[in-house]
This record gives sequence, C-alpha cells and structure tokens, in this order.
Amino acid sequence: MIKDNQKLLNFFHILIDAAIIVFAFSIAYHLRFNEETSYLLINNIIEGPRGVFGKYVEYMRLLILIVPLYIFSYYFFNLYNPKRMKNRRTEIFNLLKANVVGILYCTSALYFNNQTRVARLFIIIFFIINFLSDSIVRLIISFILKFFRKRGFNKKHVLLIGYSRATENYIDRILAHPEWGYKIHGILDNRRKIGKNYRGVYVIGKINGLPNLLEENTFDEIVITLGISEYENLERIVTVTEKSGVHTKFVPDYNNIIPTRPYTEDLDGLPVIHVRNIPLTSSFNRFFKRALDLFGATIALILFSVPMLIVSIIIKATSPGPLIFKQTRIGLHNGEFEMYKFRSMSVQDKKTEKKAWTVENDSRITPFGKFIRRTSLDELPQLINVLKGDMSLVGPRPERPFFVDIFKEEVPRYMIKHQVRPGLTGWAQVNGYRGDTSIRMRIDCDLYYIENWTMGLDMKIIVLTFFRGFINKNAY
Repeated sequence: MIKDNQKLLNFFHILIDAAIIVFAFSIAYHLRFNEETSYLLINNIIEGPRGVFGKYVEYMRLLILIVPLYIFSYYFFNLYNPKRMKNRRTEIFNLLKANVVGILYCTSALYFNNQTRVARLFIIIFFIINFLSDSIVRLIISFILKFFRKRGFNKKHVLLIGYSRATENYIDRILAHPEWGYKIHGILDNRRKIGKNYRGVYVIGKINGLPNLLEENTFDEIVITLGISEYENLERIVTVTEKSGVHTKFVPDYNNIIPTRPYTEDLDGLPVIHVRNIPLTSSFNRFFKRALDLFGATIALILFSVPMLIVSIIIKATSPGPLIFKQTRIGLHNGEFEMYKFRSMSVQDKKTEKKAWTVENDSRITPFGKFIRRTSLDELPQLINVLKGDMSLVGPRPERPFFVDIFKEEVPRYMIKHQVRPGLTGWAQVNGYRGDTSIRMRIDCDLYYIENWTMGLDMKIIVLTFFRGFINKNAY
C-alpha cells in the first residue's frame, strides 16, 4: 500500500512541479517587461514587447522543452525519492542544484536552437521565482505529511530481525521521530525470549519463523538489526526477504567502529570499507582550513581588540594575579600545548587545578570571572593559539591531560578527536554540549565533525556560534 501511495505522491509532485515551472515562467515574463505600457502588457500576446525579445506565445512554447528538462533534472537529484527520514535542508540544496542544472540545460538548448531573443534578465527572474516557489510548496507538503503521519496516517509497517545495540538505536530514533510515520510490529530473535520488549517493541518470535510471517502479513520494510556475532545468518535472511519481494534494509551493529558515512573503494569488484575517513588528512583540505584560521583569527583580533582591552582592565582592577591564565591541554596528535584564557578565578595551586572540575557556585570564580565565563569572553585569548597553530577556529574542544587519561578508557573512540586540531568553537558547542554536559554526546558531535568536515561546515559553525555559542548556561 505504501508503494502505491509513494507512486501517487510522486505523480502529483511531478504535476505540481510542472505547474510551478509554467507559473514561474509566466510571472517572470511579465515582471521582466513591466516597464511597457499597460496597453502593451495586455496586447503583448500578439505584438510582443516592442518586438525585441519575442512574443508571449513564443516564450510559452519554450515550456514544451523546458518542463521535461526540469523534471528530469529533479529526478536526477533525487527529488522524487521517499523523504521520510531526509533532512529538509538537503532537499532544498538538491532543489537549488537541480534548478542550476535546469537553467544550464535551457540556456544551451536556446543557444543551439538560435533563440537569441530570450532576455537574460528574464531567465534570472524565472530561476529565482521557480526555486523559491518550489521550495515553499515542498516545505508545505512536508509539513502536511508530517502532520498526518504523527496522527497515524500513511504509516510504514516494519519488522525487525535480530536484537542488538543496533536494534535499540533504531527503535530510539523511530520513536523520537513520529513524523517519519513508522510502526514497528516486533522483533524476531533466536536468543531472546518471546515477550521481551524494548520501549514497547516486543520480541514476537524466532528468526526461523520469518517465511511464515511474511506470507501472513504485508510489511512495507524488513530491517535487519542482527548482532555482529550473528552475521553468519545474514545471507540466509536476505534470501528469504528478497523472495518475498519486501523492501529490506540492514542496520550494522558495528557503528561504534565504522563511521556514519564510511569511505569505500572498489578493489576490482571487491568493496573495501575504510574504518575511518578523515577529510583533514588531505594536504589540500588542511591548507585551506589553515588559511581560514589565519584570516579569521586576524580579523577577530581586530574586531574584538576593544572588548579584550576592557576585559583586561577590569580583571586587573578587580582581582590580584596574572591577566592571562595558561592551562596545559591535549591537541593535535596527542601533543600538549598551553591554552590561553582571560583569568576568571582567583590564583590557585596548579596541582589541584589540574584535577578539578569547575562546579556551580564555585567559590574560586571571581564576580567578573563569572560574567566572562558565561559570555565566553574568557575564551578570546585563544585567538592567539589559533595564530600560533595550536588550535583552529573550529574543531573539538581540547581537554586537560588528567581527564584525557580518564576519558580514553571510559568513552569509546575518544582519542579520535586528537587527529585534528582542537577548536575555539565546534559542532558540540553550537549544539549545546558545553561545560557540564554529556561527554559521550560531545564526542559523538566531535566525531561527526571530523568525519564530515567541509569548509561549508566550518562556516556554518562559525555563524551558529554567534547565535548559540557565546552565552553558555552550563559555564560555572
């Protein structure tokens, strides 16, 4: 049933996209030539605007060529694929790419057909209107579908095969997103007792009973979530599900080893998965990231020079001791460096300080120190660390050696964060994981950043820092 619904939805999507293209094309024509008199606007169907760029009818005939090209471009960029779990920003970005390609198609076709009278400004206006209109319509459709899925309509019915960490992680995410519209009917597992449940999802039988269950029920998806020790059964299970014709997915139980987006290569037909793909191991990527660091840190020092001067004066006037607090942290390739901060505490014994967390209402923090910690002004001297090469503008936050020794034993994959330069801000910080927050969640964010790094992601984090990162409610 879901397959039929998806086909119907795609059909309507194509019709809507075609209508939007026609609408944008017509509006762009009138906006481009609205300097004409109202008489010409009424009669341009016959005469065309001053006879220079062609008649309205001539333009509209071009849609016979343009609409199929655009629909093909949308299809090529996966805009008609199921979108239950997809990020809307990704869809809008794909729509932008499809529109850019569509304009290139159209311009080329017009050129080779000697259609030289089409105004360039008209094409730009059409591009903008079409992209914005389609984006708005898609967001509205997405909102409507989410609304109905939350209320139990258009559900996808799912059966899980195997009970493992992957099973629990999958259930957690499905239950956290009712707008995706998934209903899990149960789990088949050979090692767990029938009736065992996780968050209301029960083990309903053994894996051997899968063929009979598929004959008696119409599931939309089978999701294989076997434990890694049971992978010897994987081929047999896939054979059964493929014979039944039901769509099958596989959730690996080694996501604590393999990254979310593994890098694979084809070794003469043999797929090879790289355990860790770190974009910043590329010299090209490192060069451009370092160039951004040098440029950004220099500009930031200029912009924040006056606030830093004011903070310096207040610190010296309100509390005895040095202006800058230096603390040993672990950075790139597990190397130690001295990280700089404006001093926000009274002077204390270094041996004690190395092993102590800052707690709420900490008596060591000065009154002004509490303010600069809350507003992250104490972090500004780390721009010097960025210029020196100890740190980057964006990256995982560095930790003290004492705590690194603890976390590397307690937190899986903790030490991977040291394969890139630590940052003044990072993906964890803009997502709220600063100060007294979950170490594991911070590491998950750090690993996501390390494995998915792009210059665009760095720029996004820098922008988000201005909106989310400076005020820190967890800074004590």
